[in-house]
Amino acid sequence: MRVKSPRRQRHNKVLKLAKGYRMARHRWYKIAKEAVTHAGQYAYAGRKLKKRDLRRTWIVRLNAALRSLGIKYSQFIPALKKANINLDRKILADIATRQPDIFNQIVKSAGLNSPK
Repeated sequence: MRVKSPRRQRHNKVLKLAKGYRMARHRWYKIAKEAVTHAGQYAYAGRKLKKRDLRRTWIVRLNAALRSLGIKYSQFIPALKKANINLDRKILADIATRQPDIFNQIVKSAGLNSPK
């Protein structure tokens, strides 16, 4: 029975991860290993940035919905906390885009009446 070397298995694992990379990056172990390592670092950083970008998007959506009511985002969030309404920005942004009438009720219950 033939025994496969651990080195070959390790190399194949890295080359499999580098599948789809261009030029030597998917063929040569030494270069593929470096490319896969960097890709992992970028992926890790990207997962952190994704959370930051989504929060920024929710805030922009909320601000747009609030500005149409004549209210600022910076006034709205403290008013929510004071009124003890515990909805996060993701849910608020979703409600603001999909169900504007319910969002208007939330704004009123926060103690902010739109001047329009």
